[in-house]
Parts: sequence; C-alpha cells; structure tokens
Amino acid sequence: MSPTTNISIEIDKMKYRLSGETFEGKIERIARTLSDNQEHYSHLYEILEKMRFLPAGRVQTATGSPRAVTAFNCFVSGKIDDSMDSIMDRAKEAAETMRRGGGIGYNFGHIRPHGDWIKTLDSKSSGPISFMRIYDAICQTIASSGHRRGAQMGVFPISHPDIEAFINAKTNENQLTGFNVSVAVTDEFMEALIEDKPFELTFEGRTYKTINPRELWDTIMRNTWDWAEPGVLFIDRINEMNNLYYCEDIEATNPCGEQPLPHYGACLLGSFNLPKYLIERNDRPPYLFDWIEFEMDIEHVVRAMDNVIDNTTYPLKKQEEEAKAKRRMGLGVTGLANCAEMLGYPYASDEFISFQSDVLKRLRTEAYKASAKLASEKGAFPLFDKSKYLNGKFIKTLPNTVVDDIARWGIRNSHLTSIAPTGTISLSADNVSSGIEPPFSHFYDRTLRTFDGDQIERVEDYAYAQGVKGLTADEISAKDHLKVLLTAQKYVDSACSKTCNVGDSVTFDEFKDLYIDAWKGKAKGLTTFRSAGKRFGVLNKVEEEPKAEACYIDPETGTKECDL
Repeated sequence: MSPTTNISIEIDKMKYRLSGETFEGKIERIARTLSDNQEHYSHLYEILEKMRFLPAGRVQTATGSPRAVTAFNCFVSGKIDDSMDSIMDRAKEAAETMRRGGGIGYNFGHIRPHGDWIKTLDSKSSGPISFMRIYDAICQTIASSGHRRGAQMGVFPISHPDIEAFINAKTNENQLTGFNVSVAVTDEFMEALIEDKPFELTFEGRTYKTINPRELWDTIMRNTWDWAEPGVLFIDRINEMNNLYYCEDIEATNPCGEQPLPHYGACLLGSFNLPKYLIERNDRPPYLFDWIEFEMDIEHVVRAMDNVIDNTTYPLKKQEEEAKAKRRMGLGVTGLANCAEMLGYPYASDEFISFQSDVLKRLRTEAYKASAKLASEKGAFPLFDKSKYLNGKFIKTLPNTVVDDIARWGIRNSHLTSIAPTGTISLSADNVSSGIEPPFSHFYDRTLRTFDGDQIERVEDYAYAQGVKGLTADEISAKDHLKVLLTAQKYVDSACSKTCNVGDSVTFDEFKDLYIDAWKGKAKGLTTFRSAGKRFGVLNKVEEEPKAEACYIDPETGTKECDL
C-alpha cells in the first residue's frame, strides 16, 4: 500500500528510495535486512508495506543500502572541553557525522566565558558563542554538498556567565541558521525564580556574577516570544527520569529535542502510524481502533529496530560503542490527531486525552515487554545493572508483570519510547498529522529543499481528505497544547517533541506562565511558537484547495522529473 498523493510519492522517491527502486522494493530491502527469520520477515514486510509503522527517514534510506550512510537520525557530540584541541576535534567529528547523514547536538557550556583570561596565551577568551559560529559554518557547508539539510542543537547551561549572549545569539534569522538553541534550566534556577532569590552565574566553581533570576528569565521569554527560540530544557528532570541515571549524565539533546542523549549518544527513531489502525465501519461510529493489531505489531518492530543497531554505518567508533553498550531506541506515534479526530475525539478534549493515554501506555508496556523477551534470547544491553535499573523512577511506572520480566531476563534496550516531530515521514504517508501535533492547516504550502533549490509544494491534511475537518494548531489554546504534552510525557522514557502554539490573545505574562506550568507539570522541556512572532517556518497557510506540480529529483544525479 504505497503513498497515493503526489507530494507523498515525491518525498518517498526523493528521500527514502535508492535509485530506480520502487516502494515495494524499498520495503523488501528494509524487511530483509532487519528481520531475524522468515516469520519475522513476513510480519515486518506487512507492517511496513501497509505503513502501520514508519521508520525514521535515515533508517529507510540507509538500511540495506550500499551507501556508507548512517541509519541514525541524530547524535550528541562528545564533550567539548575548554581547549582549542577539544573544540576543533569535536568540530571535525561533527563534520564527519553530518557528512554521513546525522544531525548533532552539543553542550557549549564547558567553554570559558568571553573575556576570561587565558594564562598560557596571555590573552582573553573569545567565548563559546564565537566557536558556535565555526560549527554553524561547518553545518552550512556540509548541508550544501548533500541533499539533506544539516541539523544541530546548541545547548547552554542557565548558570554560565555568557548565558545572556547565548540567549540573544539568534535574535534575527541571519545568525546561527544551522542551529536550534536551547537553555538547560535547572531546578535550582526555577526555585530561585519562583522564590525571587538571587542566582549565581558560575564557571568551574567560580562565581562571576549574581543576578536577579526574573530579569534573566524575562530575557529568555521575550526572545522566545519573538523568535521561538531558545527552547527550554528542564535538565534536572531529564536526568532524574533517565533509566541510565547510574552510568551517564545528560547535558544535551538531538536537534529536535525528543532524545536527550549522553556524549556520543545515538538517536534511533520510528513511529507507529495510528490512522492505519482504524477499521472502517458501515454503521456509527464510522471507525474503530484495532488495539489487537497495534499491540501485536510492537513486538515485531522492537525486534527489527534492535537489529538496526548492528546493521548500520556509524560515523564515529565512539558512537558505535555508545549505541551498542546501551541499545536505546525511540519508538513513538504519528497521526495521533488525525486518528483521534476520525474516532470523534476533538484534539485535547477529555476523550482525546484518554485515547492518547491508552495508546502511549500500551506502546510503553508492550515495547518494554518485547525488549525483555528479546533479552531472554539475545541478552541484555551490556551496561544493564539489574538492581540499579529496576530502581529507576520511570521503570517503577511499568506494570508489575513487565518489571518481573526485566528482573528475570534483563532488558535488551535501555530506552524504548520517544515522540519525534515526524514531519517528513508523516508527509510521505499521505500527510498524516505529525507526531502528537494537530494539523498545521487543512491545506498548506511546504518548502522542499531540492538540487534545484527550494520549491513550494501544496499539501492537504490526511483526515480532511477523508472528510474529517479536525482542529488545527492555531485553533487550540496554549494550555490545551501543554496538556497534551504533559500527558504524553508520563508514558515516554525519553522526551517529547511538541510545539505549543500561542495565539494572539495570550498575554506575555500568560506566556511566561506556560513555562512555569510545564516545569511544575514535570515536562522535560517546552517549545512554543507564535504566528505573530518574528520567525517564519517552512509552512504557509493557503485558502483554497491546492493544485501543484509534483517533481522527483533523483538523489544520485539531481535529474528532475515532473508531472501534474
């Protein structure tokens, strides 16, 4: 069951198929490479062919391919220490990672502040932001030489003396364009903010400045209000809920924020396409959700995605060692909004929240159950420590039967769930709504990067095409967006990529309260977007039903073929 819309066919051809490959050929290549036996192959082929599960783009492109590219979407850099050797070594590693198709996240907080004295050189430091510009230039260069747009996440600790310079680094669209940026906010800062207590900016144990946290917070909020950046990561919550709290410290995330990762950590993603589990009926309600098929598919997918770890190219040896020591993956969902609306549950309604919770709870439970079963056959991940792992705060949320399985057999994969934005893979599946987001619009223009430059494609929402006019992102209150995020995070061991759209009626003070509520609600981070802000996205609303030319650009030759 291949994609049917022009843009979906185009995206699938351009991004995920090898030269001359059919959709069925792509599915056969992936299923053959990732299956353990004929029975597993048959199940996996059906799941992929009917698009019930969408592996991340890199998995689709790289798996079974003769090209030396990685199946991992993104990585986190090794530690960038405060030395020129370390800074340049990590820059070289970043270039190699992006050359192989991976995005990358960094923590720049270990570099000394601007103006700090360097005794060995008898000169002053240029500061972390200056070195971010070098990484940005590398990203732009690598992106310009290939088809995939480069992706980077720059993370900065809230306590660093250069935090204000970092916050202001992207106050127009011409600076650090190869970066998303986020501030790693600690519980200590949030408590100081709420209690109106002084907060110290420090580096390597030395206090550089004592500030009013409200003034710094207002600077962050104002820039986010205007520019949709920086994002906010609640870094202590990330580490507190980490299954591997006992052997790693997380300082950064992948570029979209759904995978907090340690140094050299790798991001392996895939999403269950929820509308494909709808069963159409002739009576009312028109659809039912096939829970049995959904749960059965999860075991086959966990087995297949675990095999990705052993069947791909790694840009760096340290990335391979990290991935194989922990074997983490991030399984999530896409099309949640479309699926729920087609079942009659308006986005963020009580019925929607109940359905979302049921879906993600079952995904969590069945994924952990499958990974424990896989461990009984293939062994637990090498850094598994039973007593410490079972003492993890997220693990304690699992059903007792699953905990018992882990205690008996161990677990194959340290982490199993994540909510990715899924923009492109969702578009390739006839434009189902992305991740847990509502549709941006019933119709919109999308900017597509090709060999010939950016081109505009018109797109129709999947549910709308089925006759269901669901709520769009701007029709949902910011508080309801946050409610969906907080509900999802309960059942996800990694993190959730979710944008809270902020309408024109929301005041600046109410906007700031969203972030306070997110922290109090135990979110791992928050991203917001105001259509009235100063930043524009790749999507633009249209008023009429679209008519567009569909073009396929061969990734090998750049040859462009178009048909109406």
